[in-house]
Amino acid sequence: MSAVVQLPAARRRPSPRLALLGTGVVGSAFVARYERLHGRVGGLPEFAWLANSRSVQSCGATASGALDAARTAPVREGGLPPWAEAESLRDGDIIVDATASDGVADWHAEWLARGIHVVTANKLGNGGTLARAEAIRHAGTASGAHYGDSATVGAGLPVLRSLRALVAGGDRIHRVEGVLSGSLAWLFNHYDGMRPFSGFVRQAREAGYTEPDPRIDLSGEDVRRKLLILARAAGLPLQSEDVRVESLVPAALAALPAAELDAALEQFDAPLGARFREAYRNGGKLRFLGRFDDEGASVGLQVLAADHPLCGGGGTDNRVAIFSDRYPDQPLVVQGPGAGAEVTAAALLDDTLAITAGGR
Repeated sequence: MSAVVQLPAARRRPSPRLALLGTGVVGSAFVARYERLHGRVGGLPEFAWLANSRSVQSCGATASGALDAARTAPVREGGLPPWAEAESLRDGDIIVDATASDGVADWHAEWLARGIHVVTANKLGNGGTLARAEAIRHAGTASGAHYGDSATVGAGLPVLRSLRALVAGGDRIHRVEGVLSGSLAWLFNHYDGMRPFSGFVRQAREAGYTEPDPRIDLSGEDVRRKLLILARAAGLPLQSEDVRVESLVPAALAALPAAELDAALEQFDAPLGARFREAYRNGGKLRFLGRFDDEGASVGLQVLAADHPLCGGGGTDNRVAIFSDRYPDQPLVVQGPGAGAEVTAAALLDDTLAITAGGR
C-alpha cells in the first residue's frame, strides 16, 4: 500500500496595504478621494498609514484622522522619518508618493526590488537622473512590482499611456512637443500684456496652480522633468543636461531668499511685457513649450501662430502633440487639465486601482 503524500496548504498572500507619503495639497486630496470611493469602488486596499516630514501615523478608523494628526505634528529635528521601513513594508504593499522629494524618489527602485508597488506624482523618479530612471525600470522588471507614474505628466491625462502604447505596438516616435505645465498654461492663457505679469503670478500662486515658490515653475525645471519622462518613455535615454532650458526668472530674482520674493515679482513685468508686445505685433501668442526629437530637446517660451494646434485649450490645460510613423503629419493630440490637486489625486488612485485589479 503506497503512502499518502500530504501536500502543504497553499500560502495565502497577505492583502496589500496602502501607504501615503506626503500630506500637502495632493496628498490631502488623495485621502479625501479615497474616503469618498471606499466602500463604493471594489478593489481599494486598506489604508494602513501615512507620513510626512513630521511624523508617521497609522490610519486606524479613518485616513482623514491620521492626516490631521500628521499635518499638526511638531516639526521634526534631523530631517525626514525613515519612511521605507516605518511600518515593515512587505511584498505586495502599495506606496503612494505625493511628495516632490528627491530623497523619497531615491527609494523607488529599492521598494520595487522588494516587490512593493510604487504609485507616484513625484517627477524625480523617472524625471531625475537617467541612472535612477533605469534603476526603477530594471527593479520593476525583475520583481514584477508595478510603477504607476501617470500623475507625473499631465496630472493623469493619457499622455504617457498613449506614448507607451505606441512604442509597445512598434510605432517609432519622431517628435513630441507641447504645453506641459498647467501653471504656465494658465499664466500665458490669461496674460494680456496690459496688466502686469507679476499680478498673474500672484493669482496663480493663490489659486494653487504654481508651487508656493513660483520660480520653480517659471524656471522651466518642472517642464524639463516632464519632458525627460516622456522622452525616456519614447525610448530616448536623455540626460537632464541634454535638455536646453530657457528660464523666465531673471538672475537677480533667482538669487533672492524666498521671504523676499513677493516684493520683487515685478522684475518679471518688463521682460515679459516686451516678449508679449513682439508676439502680438507678429500676430502670435506666447506659449511655454517642451519639445524633443532625434536631434535634441528644449524647454522655453515660444511665439506660435494663433491657429497653431498647441494654442488651443484654456485654463490649466496641457496640450501635447505626438508625431510618429503612424501620425507623421497630423499628430495625435492629447489635451485636458494639467494642474490641480483633484485631478492629480484621481490619477494616483487610478494607478492604485489598476495595480490591485491586475494583481501579480
